[in-house]
Amino acid sequence: MTTSIIGFPRIGKNRELKFATEKYFKHDLSQESLEKTAKEIRIENWNLQKQAEIEYPVSNDFSFYDQVLDTSRFLNAIPKRFQDLNLNALETYFAMARGLQTEKIDVKALPMKKWFNTNYHYIVPELSSETQIKASTDQILESILEARKSGIETRPTLVGPYTFLKLATYTENARPEDFIASFQTAYKLLLNELDKNNVTWLQIDEPALVLEQNDADLELFKTLYQEILKEKKTTKVLLQTYFGDVRDAYLTLLALDFDGIGLDFVEGRESLHLIERYGFPENKILFAGLVNGKNIWKNNYQKTLDIISQWPKNIHFVLSTSCSLQHVPVTITSETQLSQDILNHFAFATEKLQELHELDAIVFHGNTAFLVENERYFTGNRIKKDDALAQKIDHLTALDFERQPSFSKRLEIQKEALKLPLLPTTTIGSFPQTKEIRVARLAHKKNELSDDAYEQFLKEKITQWIKFQEEIGIDVLVHGEFERNDMVEYFGQQLSGYVFTQKAWVQSYGTRCVKPPIVWGDIRRPNPMTVKWSKFAQEQTQKVMKGMLTGPVTILNWSFPREDISLKESTLQLALAIQEEVLDLERAGIRIIQIDEAALREKLPLRKSDWNKEYLDWAIPAFRLVHAKVKAETQIHTHMCYSEFTDIIPAIDAMDADVISFEASRSDLSILDSLKENHFKTLVGPGVYDIHSPRIPSVEEIETQIERILEKVPVDHVWINPDCGLKTRASKETKESLAHLSEAAKTYRKKYL
Repeated sequence: MTTSIIGFPRIGKNRELKFATEKYFKHDLSQESLEKTAKEIRIENWNLQKQAEIEYPVSNDFSFYDQVLDTSRFLNAIPKRFQDLNLNALETYFAMARGLQTEKIDVKALPMKKWFNTNYHYIVPELSSETQIKASTDQILESILEARKSGIETRPTLVGPYTFLKLATYTENARPEDFIASFQTAYKLLLNELDKNNVTWLQIDEPALVLEQNDADLELFKTLYQEILKEKKTTKVLLQTYFGDVRDAYLTLLALDFDGIGLDFVEGRESLHLIERYGFPENKILFAGLVNGKNIWKNNYQKTLDIISQWPKNIHFVLSTSCSLQHVPVTITSETQLSQDILNHFAFATEKLQELHELDAIVFHGNTAFLVENERYFTGNRIKKDDALAQKIDHLTALDFERQPSFSKRLEIQKEALKLPLLPTTTIGSFPQTKEIRVARLAHKKNELSDDAYEQFLKEKITQWIKFQEEIGIDVLVHGEFERNDMVEYFGQQLSGYVFTQKAWVQSYGTRCVKPPIVWGDIRRPNPMTVKWSKFAQEQTQKVMKGMLTGPVTILNWSFPREDISLKESTLQLALAIQEEVLDLERAGIRIIQIDEAALREKLPLRKSDWNKEYLDWAIPAFRLVHAKVKAETQIHTHMCYSEFTDIIPAIDAMDADVISFEASRSDLSILDSLKENHFKTLVGPGVYDIHSPRIPSVEEIETQIERILEKVPVDHVWINPDCGLKTRASKETKESLAHLSEAAKTYRKKYL
C-alpha cells in the first residue's frame, strides 16, 4: 500500500443525499429509495478511489447524517427516550439527530457541536447509567460486502472508543470509566467479525489525541487499547489521527500494537519533529497526512517531498490525506464558469485522489514529469498585490482597535437612545428561505426575472415579515435576508478578491450543505453591500431595525482561504471592508448592527498553549477594528453558535460588543455558568429554542428556559431570541415558534415590572 485517504464526501456530486433525505423526511420518498441513493453514492466513491489506485478505498465513512451518531448506533449508545419510541433503526437514528414532534411524540434532538476546528457539526453522544453498550456490526459489514460485490476491497473506518468517550456527555452520575469494559468488548467483537470476513485493515479514528493530554487521559487510552488489540489476529489496525499533532501521546502510540499510525503533517506542527526526535518503528506503517483535506488549493509537491526527505530512510510510509476529504467539495469537473487558469490551482476531493496518485509516481517510481508540471503553479506571482491596502494595514495603531466610551457608559447612552423594554426580543437575522424565494432568485440569476421585478418581490417579502414581527410584538426587527443566498457567499460576491463556484458544496451538518467562496486575492469593498435593504426595511416600521453583517473572522473561516499569505492578513483586509459597511449603515440610520462571528472558534488552535500567539491575539482585535469607530448610541451585537465557548469567555468579552447571542438550547444552557464565573459584562441572548430541529417549542417550554436563564444572568442583561438564524426552517413552524417566544417574554417581563 502506497496511497490512502481517511474518508470521502458522502453528499454526492450534486448533493443527491441531501435531496433524497429531505424528501424522505417529508414522506415523499420511501426508505428503500433513500437507501438506493445512498448505495449509488457509496459505489461511485469507491470507484473513484479505485481509479486513482487507492489500494484500500475507505468503507463505513458514508453516513446518512453524522459519523459520530453512526458510532452511537454501532455501540447501542441510544438514550432510553429514543429507544422507547419503538421506531425502526433509521427512524430512531434521525430522531436522535433532529428530534421528533407528532401528535403523540415530542422528543428533543441530541446536542450538536462543531467537529474540532471545522465547520462540520457532530451529534454529541449521551451516556448514562441506563446505557447498555452492545456492538452492532451489521452496518460496517454490509458496507464491506457491498463494496466486494463491486470488486473492491475496502478498509472500514469508525470513530474510536477514546474520542467517543471524550466527546460524550454523561448523565445520572455516569463516568467514562464506567464504559471501559463494555467498549473494549464492542471493539473486540468488531475485530473478530472483520477477521472472520477476511478484512485486511481496520481504521480507527482518534482525533481527540491531538488535544492536550494529561496522564489520566493517556492511561484511559492505553487501558482501552491494550485490551482491544489482544483480539487482533489477521486484521491489521490503523490508528488514525488528524487536525493536529499527537505530541503528548506519540510515545504511547508507538508502544501499543498498532500496525499503522496516521499522523497529520499539514496541521500537525510537531509531527515532523516527533519523528525526528523519537524515530518511527520499522514494524509499523506511517500513514502520512501530506495532502490537505481541508483546503482546495493544489498540493505543492516539492514542499511535500521536502517533508518526506527529513524522515529516517527506514520508515515504511503511505501517502495520505491530512483528514477526511468530507471537508472539501467533490470535484472541480462540475465547475464550468471559472476559467481553466483559475481551476488549475484547485484540487477538490476527486482531484486530491489524483494528487496522491501523482505523488506516488514521484516518490516511489521516480516519475519527475508530474513534479515539473506541478512546479509551474507555484512560480511567479499568481495575483497583483494591493500595495495601498497593505500600507493601510501596516499603519493601523492601537487606537484603531479601541471603541470609546467605555462599555458601561455606552450601555447607559444606548438605554436612553433605544428605549427598549426589559427582556427585549429579536431574532438572529434570517427568515425561511422558501422554495418560492429560491425559485425567484434562480430566475433572476438566469435573467428570466427582471431586476425591477425581483426587487419588488424582495420588498414584498421583507414587508410581509416586518408586519408579522410587529403583530406578534418582537421588539428589535430584522429584514429577513431574503436577498442573500448565504451569510458568507453573499458578502464575498460583493467584495473584490473572491471567486465563486457553482457546485462546490460541503456538508455542514446532516442535510445542510454550504458552498464556501474562495479567497483568490486581496480583499476590498467596492460599494455598500447591505445598506439599501436595511434602509428600506427601517423605513417600513417605527421599531428598531437591526442591520445584519457577517464578521471578518467568520467570513474567512467559512471561505477557503489563501495559502500564500497569513490568515491574520486576510482577516484584517476583511475587517477594514466590513468596517466601511458598518459606518455606512450607521449613517443610514440603522441604530443596532449585528456582526455575526459564528465561526470565531474554528481556526483556534486545538491546544490552549497555542491560542494567543497563533489566533486570539489578532482575531479578537480584528472584530474590534470593525466597530471601533461607531457612535456610542449605536448598539453592536454579535452572534456565535454550536461551538465550545466556555473556555474562551474572557476573549469573547474582549470583543467589546454590546450584546452577544449564542446557541444554548441544545447545550442545556451550560455556558451561563461560565459567564457568571468570568463576570461577563456583555449583554447576552442565550438561544431559548433550537432552530435546527423541526419541532415547535411551546410557550411553557420557552418560559421554563427563560426562568433558567434568569437564575444565572441579571434580568437587565438578557435578550430573548432563538439560538440561530431561521433560513432552514419552514414558514409555519417559524411563525408559531416566534409567537410563542414573544408571548413567553411578555409574561416574564410583567413579573419584573
